[in-house]
Amino acid sequence: MERAAQFLKDAGTYYLATVEGDQPRVRPFGTAHIFEGKLYIQTGKIKPVSKQLHENPKAEICAFKGGEWLRLAGELVEDPRIEAKQSMLDAYPSLQRMYKADDGNTEVFYFKNATATFSSFTHEPEVETF
Repeated sequence: MERAAQFLKDAGTYYLATVEGDQPRVRPFGTAHIFEGKLYIQTGKIKPVSKQLHENPKAEICAFKGGEWLRLAGELVEDPRIEAKQSMLDAYPSLQRMYKADDGNTEVFYFKNATATFSSFTHEPEVETF
């Protein structure tokens, strides 16, 4: 999990895929934070991605850096606790201009049943689960 989190941070931008009905939806994201032994991402409840994850928690992330890419698949589970939200906001101070832990909009999700696959054109894929 630590390797996946660091890869996402180093990449800066990754792409989160969800589904809406039978339509895939992909958008750029930038948060990856470990809190209490789980890998979290952050969004706002008013965004379509929030509704999509609540309807179907299966998601996949893809990130690329330095000739290597990461595919991270699993279920994203909401953590409604203020402590989890505040930990994310502390890790990403720039978010604090738009979000507050108790604003009713900030939402954090952690990965459950996750598979991280690290690949490149020069080595066999390496798989980690958490």
